Amino acid sequence: MMREGREKITVYYDGACPSCIKDRENYEKLAGKNGEDVCWFDITEQDEHLRDIGIDPHLALTQLHVRDEHQKIVSELDAYILLMSRVFLLKPLAWFIGLPVIRPLLSSLYHRMVKRRLEKSGRL
Repeated sequence: MMREGREKITVYYDGACPSCIKDRENYEKLAGKNGEDVCWFDITEQDEHLRDIGIDPHLALTQLHVRDEHQKIVSELDAYILLMSRVFLLKPLAWFIGLPVIRPLLSSLYHRMVKRRLEKSGRL
């Protein structure tokens, strides 16, 4: 049952990625009941659907995408900030990664890690 006043968001995640699955599990543990407001959509073999909703399948593989409660799709760090800001324990981290001095550094690190993971698994 969805809590009053909280609209569902949809997270488009890489279900073929073991660390992405682990991250989802960790998020759900921390979120508790708030996790019920998050719909998880595995992007694996969903290229046509992704294109239909305006997400480039290659970008979906290399960046997290989230559709917010207003049906707007945000990606990369904005997606993480949106997702984390819904969980009390993660709100300070969401604020921190949004700081102008931290954001570009974290973005660069994030892209390097994702690229390395995809190359190592032969998916890039």
